[in-house]
Amino acid sequence: MATARSVSDWLRVLWSDVLFPGRSELSTRPRWPAVLCLLILPSLLLYPSLGFHLFEPDEGRYAQIPREMLDRDEWIVPYLQGEPYLDKPPMLYWLVMLSYRVLGVADWSARLPPALAVHGCILLTYFLGRRSLGERSAFWGALLLSLAPGFLSVGRLLVLDGLLAFCVALAIFAALEALRGDRLQRSWWLLSAIATGFGVLTKGPISLILLVPPLLAYGWLSQRLCRVGWWAVLGFLAVVLAIALPWYVAICCRVPEFASEFFWKHNIQRFVQPFDHLEPLWYYLPIVLFGLLPGSLLVVHWVRFLLSSQAEYSSRRTSELGFMLLAGGWCVLFFSASGCKLPTYVLPAFPFLALGLGHYLAVSDWQRSRWLHATLAASFLLLFAGHQFALPWYAEFRSPFSRPDTVAQYCDDEVPVVCYPRPCDSVAFYVGRSDFLNFRSKETPALLEFLQKQPRTVVLFTHRHSMHGLRQVLPPGQLVMTDETPLYDSARAGLDGWKYLWSKSPLGDGSRDNKQGLCYMAVIRRQ
Repeated sequence: MATARSVSDWLRVLWSDVLFPGRSELSTRPRWPAVLCLLILPSLLLYPSLGFHLFEPDEGRYAQIPREMLDRDEWIVPYLQGEPYLDKPPMLYWLVMLSYRVLGVADWSARLPPALAVHGCILLTYFLGRRSLGERSAFWGALLLSLAPGFLSVGRLLVLDGLLAFCVALAIFAALEALRGDRLQRSWWLLSAIATGFGVLTKGPISLILLVPPLLAYGWLSQRLCRVGWWAVLGFLAVVLAIALPWYVAICCRVPEFASEFFWKHNIQRFVQPFDHLEPLWYYLPIVLFGLLPGSLLVVHWVRFLLSSQAEYSSRRTSELGFMLLAGGWCVLFFSASGCKLPTYVLPAFPFLALGLGHYLAVSDWQRSRWLHATLAASFLLLFAGHQFALPWYAEFRSPFSRPDTVAQYCDDEVPVVCYPRPCDSVAFYVGRSDFLNFRSKETPALLEFLQKQPRTVVLFTHRHSMHGLRQVLPPGQLVMTDETPLYDSARAGLDGWKYLWSKSPLGDGSRDNKQGLCYMAVIRRQ
């Protein structure tokens, strides 16, 4: 063991001689049975069950924006309900637009790009993970990722984080391959830069933030990465900018306020001065543990393996395993420190944490356990049943469009449609309109002023009590509410008790009247 003369030396000794003293695995060829398993098993869970009702608010919004852009033949400025939408870059929108153009406009074709990204991330975990941890470890890690509900079930939804996870995983795996060895491998370095550039087009500079710190930390701790000159760094950044900068410049020229709206409000301010989705520091701990099931059932044994001083354990902990933990742990730590938190933000951590668990299975006796095999089989059956039956049923129950004939009868014409007090973009998507108006509760006076200018307005009430509240403030003799139609029927689904339990759970809103999407529809006429 080397002698430590400073704190930095002590940390390096701790890393290389205590925590991860094992010899690195040699890269092994893929096994075709493993490849077939990772092609077929995720396919059965991902693709046959994409066509269910869009969830509000995210899925409705991210399906509607590409539809409006496609209708306008617009590839620069995202539009939502006829107005520029400046919250996110366009990579997901472009992919969904291409899917619409090839396969037609539908909820399942909108979800296809995220599903492909999730499946691609599983394959990356296997094919590139084996180069660092060996084929067995990579297979078990990819298999656990294929059965992780927090990754597979959530990532295939129409949100940006599944696509971001693919870009970040490819960037980090490729950068590690580029830097291992005596000198920089330029082809891997270029691939990492390309993946980072597309990540910046997916969700902004977060791709660089998730890439650089674990690489710097690993290089400093292990002393196993080659030195990178400034020309290589500048070349990397040049590729990233060549991919991402043209769109950012184009939208700033078209919509100058994008720069402050996106970079300041949705990146810096959202991190340091949160304005929504406020959660405690430990928020992601249960999400990661639940999301990595069934692999996380072994977390106690895994931690014991990581910290054990016994030679039979420590000799199997390689430096590359430490890098995977750095990459996944940094992602969890960064988003935990952020002021705004959503469950999907942490998806890029899952491939690396799953690889860490997979390595433990590959070097331990658990891989031969009948209990483990039975648990994996049960997990697959539960996920399959959940994707095929439970999730579509629940999506229909929550959907604003669960009664399509009734909703389309009122909304499928030129009559103004108002969503109050929350947006309801999935209805606009299904009826093919792009002119819904949204008024929040604090904008009720503006809504009343708008209603008084229209002879007839359809109002979609997106909270259980909003219709009653608006009826109370309608000016007598000027506006009248008619055709009141309830669109939420708890008796039909038999979910009163379940709704109450859900509302009291950590994911609920704490009240008995949990949010259920679109609840009522009414027509307001001017007298």
